[in-house]
Amino acid sequence: MTTLRDSIAERLAAHPAMQRVPSPKAAVFQHRRFVPDDLAAELIALIDRDRRPSTIADDNGDAYFRTSETCDLAADLPAVQRIEALLTDLSGLDPAYGEPLQGQRYAEGQEFKPHTDYFTPGGRDFAKYCALSGNRTWTFMAYLNDVAAGGATRFKMLDKTFQPEAGKLLCWNNRLPDGAVNPATLHHGMKVRKGVKYVITKWYRERPWQG
Repeated sequence: MTTLRDSIAERLAAHPAMQRVPSPKAAVFQHRRFVPDDLAAELIALIDRDRRPSTIADDNGDAYFRTSETCDLAADLPAVQRIEALLTDLSGLDPAYGEPLQGQRYAEGQEFKPHTDYFTPGGRDFAKYCALSGNRTWTFMAYLNDVAAGGATRFKMLDKTFQPEAGKLLCWNNRLPDGAVNPATLHHGMKVRKGVKYVITKWYRERPWQG
């Protein structure tokens, strides 16, 4: 099992289905058709069943900053166990470092404005969210369905935009080689123009997850 101190990026880059964004600014990868269709359908059903309005840490006062819906996916559900196993096998990351899996739903007009997944050191809620398990290290996010229009994920500082495709996995390291947070991982969940977008997200921490 690969630990957070090992080179996860090297492991991912060695995978035959993985493509790396050709940028020295951040380690960002995509893997098309990672999530099987039947599993994606099960996860979509779970998201639809339990979704609630999304929130953000360090509220910036913009009520429209994140307009999607979110749900926590219980670890004992067969579909969740299946996707977790796929992620562990791909990344080699110890599951003990992972946060619970989340699902997100974006209806027409909904978005998540440019943000980073890490908690900003010195931010108002940094101690609250990072005291026990540390900051976020890797993000693994998968699109569960095709979207009629919009809904891309844009990394402006990397000049790279990913279009939503059913089963496509995106993953990136939120840190620099020295362990500091990487502002180049700023990304925008762009507005869905037509249809609905479903994604699942798995975040990993510096230390084992303690809730």
